[in-house]
Amino acid sequence: MLELLWYEKSGWRWALAPFALLFALISGGRRYGYRRGWLKSYRASLPVIVVGNISVGGNGKTPVVVWLVEQLQARGFKPGVVSRGYGGKAPHYPYRLDEQSTTAEAGDEPVLIARRCGCPVVVAPKRADAVRLLEQGGEVDIIITDDGLQHYALARDLELVVVDGVRRFGNGCLLPMGPLREPMTRLKRVDAIICNGGTPARGEYPMQLVADAPRRVRDDALAAEPLPRDIDAMAGIGHPPRFFATLESLGYELKQSVGYADHQAFDSAELLARFADRPLLMTEKDAVKCRDFAPAHWWYLPVSAELPTSLLDTLLASMAVSRAGFGK
Repeated sequence: MLELLWYEKSGWRWALAPFALLFALISGGRRYGYRRGWLKSYRASLPVIVVGNISVGGNGKTPVVVWLVEQLQARGFKPGVVSRGYGGKAPHYPYRLDEQSTTAEAGDEPVLIARRCGCPVVVAPKRADAVRLLEQGGEVDIIITDDGLQHYALARDLELVVVDGVRRFGNGCLLPMGPLREPMTRLKRVDAIICNGGTPARGEYPMQLVADAPRRVRDDALAAEPLPRDIDAMAGIGHPPRFFATLESLGYELKQSVGYADHQAFDSAELLARFADRPLLMTEKDAVKCRDFAPAHWWYLPVSAELPTSLLDTLLASMAVSRAGFGK
């Protein structure tokens, strides 16, 4: 219902205007308090890069985090990642992921990042606690926070905002009247805006998600031969239609395309019954939650962010300036 109000022309959204005004007063006051120093932020001894957005829903933050980690590793850096760990309940916080960590403990995105990148990943509701643990470990020299643009209790050196290039900002209104967590004027204060698909606006960095060969969910094995054209598809992400459109662009015909809520904990019995007949393709984010019970005909489609190499050079130059100012 809210999706229709946010991304389709609807006069009903004005009924939510009083709540949007209240949200603006609370969030704006909090933001102003941190900016003025009335509310304290933790400033890490290591550079901190935040990858976030100003709107709700899946905009493609996690592929950008993975891209950033891999690019930094290629340049000789030792990055670590922190996350809130949404959807998981760890035995303690801060919680550092290991090879046995599950999505029930750490959330789906941190598990995906840890497996994909092989870098230290720590989750905590208070991201500053996760950052402190990485600082104490001495294994990393730069920290990336997956989401957390609005988590002002953690100071940051750089801010990257990911924008859905197709849906953009919907009706441009704040929650719950629209999809925005912060007003669009907030974009003037960030270091880079990344446009995921669609047509980038002036000053935005273009990004495309490039699909790799499907891999089997239960063991990550590559398919020995191409999958049949007729398949089922599922996606438990912020905007499932984007994934289904990607599959169709690759030539698949979707007999079932089932969207689930972002970060949803799956019912294995329900999935096994629903997707028993044809090959099933899902996102990598879903695969980390299905690995333990997936049959042999379930596959996931890895995707990687493709971004201009000039972006990393710009970020590193900006980070050097930020750190120089911090050290004075």
